[in-house]
Amino acid sequence: MFTSVLMIEKALTSADVEFVTTLHGDEAVAFHVLLQPRGDQADRLLRAIDDVAMGEIDEAAHEGDTPEGEAAASQGERALEVSLLALSGSGNTAEGRLVADHPLDALKSLVDQVGADEVIVLTDPHYVEEFFHRDWASRARHKVGVPVLKLFSHSKA
Repeated sequence: MFTSVLMIEKALTSADVEFVTTLHGDEAVAFHVLLQPRGDQADRLLRAIDDVAMGEIDEAAHEGDTPEGEAAASQGERALEVSLLALSGSGNTAEGRLVADHPLDALKSLVDQVGADEVIVLTDPHYVEEFFHRDWASRARHKVGVPVLKLFSHSKA
């Protein structure tokens, strides 16, 4: 069985689930999901710049409404539950947890713990962080010791 660590920031859409579950053809995949809610990951200014870069001016104006702290954790729990059910429903095994702090340390630890074959980072685009190679995938490539695949979410969850 192929072992994949999937790092996300929001609930997977049906398109996201189809995409990650078909990457390896008919081979069974065990997914280990780490979810860090976006409200805890990036500050408002970077999120607003990303929104503007994507032409989503209204979204940029409402970045202050993004839940943070306990509210983000509550939404994160629901997003993780939905994502795990969708992955399991596709015929694969899936388990996961929320990450509150230091997502790359948690990623490295999980990769070592489960003997992962790969890491998939699936997020919305984060143009500022990507430009400076400070996004999760760029930083993980130097830390985890397995291939890291960066994918963009197909749509808003």
